[in-house]
This record gives sequence, C-alpha cells and structure tokens, in this order.
Amino acid sequence: MKKYRKRIVDEILAEKLEGKGAVLIEGPKWCGKTTTAEQIASSILYMDDPQTVEQNQAMASMNPKKLLEGQTPRLIDEWQLAPKLWDAIRFEVDHRDELGQFILTGSSVPADTKEITHSGTGRFSWLSMRPMTLYESEDSNGEVSLRSLFQSPEIVEGLSNVDIDRLAFLICRGGWPRAIDMKEKIALNQAFDYYDAVVHSDINRADGVTKDLARVERLMRSLSRNQGQQVGNAAIAADIGANEDASINQETVASYISALKKIFVVEDMPAWNPNLRSQTAIRTSDTRYFVDPSIATASLGIGPNDLIADLKTMGFMFETMCVRDLRVYAEALGGNVAHFRNKAGLECDAVVHLRNGSYGLIEIKLGGEKLIEEGVATLKKLHDLIDTDKMKAPSFMMVLTGTTPYAYRREDGIYIVPITCLRN
Repeated sequence: MKKYRKRIVDEILAEKLEGKGAVLIEGPKWCGKTTTAEQIASSILYMDDPQTVEQNQAMASMNPKKLLEGQTPRLIDEWQLAPKLWDAIRFEVDHRDELGQFILTGSSVPADTKEITHSGTGRFSWLSMRPMTLYESEDSNGEVSLRSLFQSPEIVEGLSNVDIDRLAFLICRGGWPRAIDMKEKIALNQAFDYYDAVVHSDINRADGVTKDLARVERLMRSLSRNQGQQVGNAAIAADIGANEDASINQETVASYISALKKIFVVEDMPAWNPNLRSQTAIRTSDTRYFVDPSIATASLGIGPNDLIADLKTMGFMFETMCVRDLRVYAEALGGNVAHFRNKAGLECDAVVHLRNGSYGLIEIKLGGEKLIEEGVATLKKLHDLIDTDKMKAPSFMMVLTGTTPYAYRREDGIYIVPITCLRN
C-alpha cells in the first residue's frame, strides 16, 4: 500500500466534522480529495464502482436512504453522479441530529443542481483542497511557521539547500500527489496529462457546453503568460489575438474562464482594501492565477530547463507556486490571501489576512540581493501608507524567496524566508 502523506486539511476536516453533520470537499481533479477523506471515514460508498454504479444510481432514485447506511463518518465518493443524494443526506443529518455523519467527495465537475432543492445551510460545511504544498510533499523542511510569524518573533532560523535547478523542477512538477514519488521525467509528464484532460474534456463538462479546442488552448497560454497580473477579459482577448493570429471576443473569454473556475483550475486572487493615509485609489481587479504552477508551464509547453533559461518567466511561475502554498497555510490559520495594488503602481504580491484582523504583508522574489531589496522597499512603502489609527499595523512583513539559503530576520524587522523553509 502506498504511504499516505499527511495533508494540512486533515485537521481541518476533523474539526469541521465536529461542527457539522456533513462536509463537502471541493477542489481540482487529482489533488487527493478522496484519499484524504478515506483516512477518516469509517465506511465508504464508491458511487462510480464499475461493478455497482448502475445499482447505486438506481437505488439513489428509489431509496437513497439505503445508500447512507453504514458506520460514520460515511464517505460518499463521486456523490454528484446522483445529485438527489444531497437532499437525502440533508434529511438524514436533520433527523439523526448528530454531527460528523457524512463526507462528500467527487469529481471537480459541478453536480446538476436541478435535482437539489435545499442549499444545505446549517447542515453542510465546505472544505477546499488544493494540490500539495512543498511542506506536504516534503520539499520544504518547515523550519519557519507562518503561524509563528504573526507573533513577530525576534529570531527566525531556517536553512534551504534547494538550488535553482530543483526549484524549476518543483514548479513544473506541481503538487499533484501521484507525481511526488515518481521519477523526475515521469513526474513532469503528469502536469501535461492534467492539461490535456482539461482542454479536451473537463472544461466542456464544467457547463455542458462543447468549446473550441484551439481557443481553449490559446486561452490557457494567455492565462499562463499573465500569471500574477491584474488583466481583464478584454486584455486577454487582445493578447490571444496578438500572439496566435486568431481573435476571440471577451464574452467568450469570460465564459471559458468561468468554466475553468468551476473545475478549480483557475483560482484568481481578490484585491485587499486597507485603510490608507493616502488618497490614491486602490485597484480592485482580481489577480490571475492557476491553482498550481505546473498547469501554467504545461500550457506553455515548457519544462525546468526552459524556466532556467528565462528567469523572468520563472519568477512569475515561482510566484504562482508560492501563492498556492500560502493559500493552504493561510486556510489552516483561518485566513485568506489577497493582493494589493494602487493606481500609483505600488503593489504587494500577497497579504495573509486572518479573521481576527491580523495580517502579514508578503513580497515574492525568486532570489538575488537586488530583488530582495526591491521587495523590502515595497513592503516599507506600503507599511507607511497604512492608517494604523483605523486598522492594525501588520503583524509581520516578509520577502518569500526561492534561492536564498537562509531564513532570518533583518535589523529592520522584515523576514527573509525561502519557500522551502515555510509551513503553516
């Protein structure tokens, strides 16, 4: 049996089951939803088991309660094959009047909501999963805790021996659980297989609309070129036309991106809106990101050597990887990740904001003293703009790096931390 690598959401799932009757785990295909749920489930129903799938669907129509019998928490995998199960589970949760009864997992393709009559409010809790962070795949030693930074420690220590070649590989391999223990060449192929599944099938299944394959491919390449950028649909349409000798209107772009969001391939980052002393307007557009950097590299048809030959592109892909990890770490702390940019051009790559109002400012830099100093200067400028009479001062400021060998706190209080030393 293959070893199960612990996931950060393991504890979150256990906590949610203590507070709700059912938990729905959502996220991109191949990110490990079912495997994670299997670790805590006391009984399991695989709706798509080839030997019983027809009987399962028939029973879901005639007597769904029968499918819900079993030790709890009971995992219903691929539940969306029989959307009527949603209302049946809601009914069971109400009448059993007990917590931690069901876990629902399934394909990233949305269920047909026409057969669902109740939202599940008060009975269901939702849990987002993403591909593995570097800490979960054991590519980060975790010597620096994001949680601890909110306590503003005087000393931060960590050592990273990951060079630029390994970093480029980690970006292109991505956080797909099955790829983690594979040989490097085979592991890199997993992202290309994922990309092929998205453009040939999954994007069409997201909304039941067959899309033009060439247009999907061009859109994916454009989104890859614009990772970490605040670009609208009109700009993406123009980028596609300028680079591919073919045009696409922004309405089509919007519908395609909507489909990619439904299957959790695209996860744009919202804007952060702090109280500022300055009257400079804040840009509120979302920032474009794939849920994993390997989707971007696969869309462009590039690998680790290509990234090393083009460090500017590598910097954008590195940022996408850092955002993936920060989102997972922040969620474990009850927080989220946002982006700041004002009309004057001042920009902060990531703001980790907790429910209690505490927040940390983060600049992401691939490496090199010059880039780190640029990140430090940006953090200081933003810090000086924040009106601390109306909101808290930042709990910490950090430059998150790729090739820096050490984690440390500077004399000015700003932390320098390699991503391969970070954990939640």
